[in-house]
Amino acid sequence: MPVTERGRRARAAIVDAAAVLIYQRGVRATSLDDVLAVAGCGKSQLYHYFNDKAELVGAVIDRQLEIVLAAQPGLMHIESWATVDSWLSGIVQMHSAPGGPFACPLGKLAAELMDDQSFRPRVDAAFGRWVALLSDGLRTMRDNGDLRADVDPDRLAANVIASLQGGMLVGRVRADITPMRDAVDMARAQLRRWKPAPTDQPEPTR
Repeated sequence: MPVTERGRRARAAIVDAAAVLIYQRGVRATSLDDVLAVAGCGKSQLYHYFNDKAELVGAVIDRQLEIVLAAQPGLMHIESWATVDSWLSGIVQMHSAPGGPFACPLGKLAAELMDDQSFRPRVDAAFGRWVALLSDGLRTMRDNGDLRADVDPDRLAANVIASLQGGMLVGRVRADITPMRDAVDMARAQLRRWKPAPTDQPEPTR
């Protein structure tokens, strides 16, 4: 990373330009010249920060993860059923905005790069960080007694994120929020399956 603020801003402008173009066109249809035109910089500046296109795409993967997580602030604060519901409701609200449902930036990259062994580990790591945030929250809920003791937070979190990915994909294809809403409802139901059964209450004293 650049050591100066100016350098960091210049590098960020290049990554952001590449992220937008790759989201719209895909990796293979986006050239370095396209990125330079949008970022408004020269080749010497681009190659000062990145050795080649592959290194730039790696930075875009990291940037898309930042965008995904920034759009879900509730994910950072999951510790109870109320915070789970708030997080899931926020996802529906985001995808209900004009232009939605929206394709997941990471999901689009994964679909294009999953057979490319040079990028696949980095995409997998990005998804892993996303899943880990939810897993950490579910682990807190388990420790607080809001989830059953035999739950596997890592596996449950991965299944929930996978459900949401499917809802985003189908919703985007159909230009209809319904699959996204249904995916969120299924994710919520999947989580609540692991809610502890109510404890038996003692009979009142007569």
